[in-house]
Order: sequence, then structure tokens, then C-alpha cells
Amino acid sequence: MGFIYFMIVFIATTAGAVAGVGGGVIIKPALDAIGQYGVETIGILASSAVFSMAVVATIRKWIQGLSIDIKIIMLSIGSIVGGILGKELLYSLTGAIESEIVKVIQAAIIIILMIMILFKDKMKRHCINNNLIVLAGGVVLGLLASFLGIGGGPVNVAILYLYMGMDMKKAATGSIIVILLAQAAKLISVGVTVGFASYNLSMLWFIIPAGIAGGFIGSLLHNKINEKAINIVYNSTVILVILICLYNITTAVL
Repeated sequence: MGFIYFMIVFIATTAGAVAGVGGGVIIKPALDAIGQYGVETIGILASSAVFSMAVVATIRKWIQGLSIDIKIIMLSIGSIVGGILGKELLYSLTGAIESEIVKVIQAAIIIILMIMILFKDKMKRHCINNNLIVLAGGVVLGLLASFLGIGGGPVNVAILYLYMGMDMKKAATGSIIVILLAQAAKLISVGVTVGFASYNLSMLWFIIPAGIAGGFIGSLLHNKINEKAINIVYNSTVILVILICLYNITTAVL
């Protein structure tokens, strides 16, 4: 099982570092499909993998002279706040209803979001410069990402592309930074509140190295390919996530 977890995280975080999708959007539904852990543990495992990837990818970008747009900073701050709210919402929901029902709810919301994102090129683009609006948008993104356990990458990229005036390559880089800060806040919040002792985190020995390797290789590929190729990786990831989530809903219902 360790090898399976390693490969899932490695493939997901490599694609995540290339296209800014983070990888959690693949890891979360994939681990749901395996069915070895509950929804809260899967959320911690996915966050750890995505955080590992984002650390490596951001360090590489920083060494290469990364400059951070003020919009990305505001979006990140909002995502940190939203991430904490999303974590609390998830814990409240899992305490009220069965874990399998929560997984179905999460999968359904992810499918709706991914279908909307898939048609981003058909939508009208804008360039929002009001930092308060960007901050509020970050709160919503962080809440969704944390509640769904997906890291928020595809949604981040779509928002930066559609509403922040960024091309796909810059949006992918910005998304990784937002993911880094939001997931760090989520993990710290868990650590100082409920702690990690109640979770089965034995797979972290496979997940964290996979996330580091994916972040390194994915960031290398990101620098070598053009915007069209990044868009192909992005759309392919979104379609894959939709298929996995449909499988999870079908197996849960049947």
C-alpha cells in the first residue's frame, strides 16, 4: 500500500506543480476510492502531501527570482482565514453525519466546481484590482479547499486566470504560493487544537517524500513547457478528478 500511496501522490503533485493544481484535488478523491481511512485522516494526508510539494516548488521559484503580486498576497491571507473556517466546518459535519455521506457531499461539490472550471476559456475575463474583494475571494477559496480537502489548486488557477488578469503560467505559480500558505495554516491549526495523535498518519513516510519529489520534478517541467502545454495538463487533471469523483459517488450509492 505504501508504494500505491507514493505513486498517487507523486503523479498528483508533479501535475500539481506543473499546472498549479496542487495535487490535493487528485489525492483526496483517489484516497477516498481506496477507502482505507476516514475523511478527516484523508484530509490531513492530502494537506501534508500538497504542503510538501508547495514548499519545494516555491523554494525553486524563489531561487529563480520569484516576484509576488500583491493580489496573490491578499488571496493567500484570505485563504488562510478560509482554511481555518473550512476545517471547523468539516469537523462539525463529520461529527453530525456518517463519514461516507460527507465523502459523497464533497465529491458532488468537487464535480460541480470542476465542470465549471473546465469551461473557463468560454468565460469572460476580468482584472479585479480591489484588494478587499480579492481578500474576500481568498476566504471563500480557502474555505472550499479546506472543507473539500483538495488544496484548492484548480479553483485558485481559474480565479487568478479569469479575475486577476494573469496568464496560465503566472496563475499556476501564484496558485502554488496560495496553496503553500493555506495548507501551512491548516496543519498548524490542527496541531495546536485537536493535535495529530488521533490520526493514523503512518503513510506520511511515503506521502511526504512523494510530495517533495513531485514538487521538484513538476517545477522543472513548469519552467520548460509553454502555456498551451500547462493548459493541457490542467484540463486533463480536471477531467480525471471528475471521473474519480463520479466513481466514488457511484460506489457509495450502490
